[in-house]
Amino acid sequence: MKIEKGIPVSPAIHRRGLLLGALGLAAAPLLAACADDEPAAAPGASGAAGPKQLRIGYQLIPNGDLIVKDQGWLEAALPGTKVVWSKFDSGGDVNTAIIAGAIDIGLAGSSPVARGLAAPLNIPYAVPWIFDVIGDNEALVVKPGIDSVAALAGKKVATPFASTSHYSLLAALAAAGVPESGLKIIDLEPPEIQAAWQRGDIDGAYVWTPVLAELRKQGKVLVTSRDLAGQGKLTADLAVVRKDFLAQYPAAVKTWLRQQDRAVKLTRSDKAAAAASIGKQLNLSPDEAAAQLAELVLLDLSEQAGADYLGKPGAPGKLAENLHSAAEFLTAQKKLTGAPDLAVYQSALAVQALADAA
Repeated sequence: MKIEKGIPVSPAIHRRGLLLGALGLAAAPLLAACADDEPAAAPGASGAAGPKQLRIGYQLIPNGDLIVKDQGWLEAALPGTKVVWSKFDSGGDVNTAIIAGAIDIGLAGSSPVARGLAAPLNIPYAVPWIFDVIGDNEALVVKPGIDSVAALAGKKVATPFASTSHYSLLAALAAAGVPESGLKIIDLEPPEIQAAWQRGDIDGAYVWTPVLAELRKQGKVLVTSRDLAGQGKLTADLAVVRKDFLAQYPAAVKTWLRQQDRAVKLTRSDKAAAAASIGKQLNLSPDEAAAQLAELVLLDLSEQAGADYLGKPGAPGKLAENLHSAAEFLTAQKKLTGAPDLAVYQSALAVQALADAA
């Protein structure tokens, strides 16, 4: 059974995710009331009792997660489990939902995950999968007449705070020698960015597709996340899973990983079918969906186990170093009070779960 609207989250909780998590406000029990992890009566695909519900926080990003959702693969692979899909607009909101115990698996960018594993949040989650390495699908786009990052001085630029786009915007400004105080950076979620752009309220935005694709029709791209990756500021969309859920239901997580791997392989074996599924989820034509999909780098299970990414048991990959580097950068930008040790990020890579799914 698929539930399209997912978990109801109060606007105050949903919108100001990291702040609520940091302050430890009483929102958590309200969301936690949605939790239901009692073993299902019917066995899952592994033959062992699985969770009664698997609650997934997804985002409208053109990667394999939308294929899994559209095709109903998880529902078929876990017949004794009710799969609940809840849409989120940013990784900061996903962090809040994980803290509250309202979802089991979610999608968050590498910057929110770097923050989530650091103080004061210290979220007890692990990273079992890389949905995509971000390329041209996240970018700084500006109104006509603005020709450089330096020309943003005194302008209004929007981005979702605590997201990979926010991290990339700060990196782009630092590379151009533009102080953050030299312009007005506004915290807006992607749908709000599109509306503000159309009203003429902002001069630019760092955001991801599909909203980025709409802004590019009238605006000019100054910097992409692919450009920044070449400068050592790589970003990615990551899966996060509650550690207690992973410990209690490893077979369900293994099944989830195998469906994600199946989706990545579909993007290679049948690009038309993959684009059709993504297009349905994003309300785009297959051609538009295919173009947006091509802007991401998707990795299959064997590639993710490589040294450059998640790695293997006993040999965590370079993703941990990337997350640690992001935390150090955010600390220098005064967005974190301090970066945890590299070992914190290495231990957060769920390499055993990945190996078990192989």
